[in-house]
Amino acid sequence: MELNAAPFALGPDDLEACLLLDTEAMDGLWTANQWQRELEASDRLCIGIRAGGRLAALACGWLVVDELQITALAVTPSQRKRGLGRTVLSALLAQARRAGAVSATLEVASCNAAALALYQRCGFLSCGSRRGYYSDGRDALIQWRSLT
Repeated sequence: MELNAAPFALGPDDLEACLLLDTEAMDGLWTANQWQRELEASDRLCIGIRAGGRLAALACGWLVVDELQITALAVTPSQRKRGLGRTVLSALLAQARRAGAVSATLEVASCNAAALALYQRCGFLSCGSRRGYYSDGRDALIQWRSLT
């Protein structure tokens, strides 16, 4: 599959592609209404990467004053371990920095070793936890990093 690793801004026209990637990579975490809100709101940032003519990775977040709260990071299973997660996350962090963010935060399942390794490589530190954060009872680790 040919990779077009140039990140681009996702918008309302990308709703169906986001829903498909969400289903493949996150087991349908968000509804169509949630994705629509994420793609339309002016305080939200959404970045994607295409491979083989379809959305292969995305990273989204919203700006709260001067902090980026990362809400989603997904890579389609067939494209994992190719650097797409790091590329799309780096693009999201750069866009947030240009918009005035000085830090970024997110929650990640404490058992998600691949995601934790990615966030560590991208400069995130664990700074707390949320017990029973996920609907299945899993705990989340709070990740944080400076953007300055």
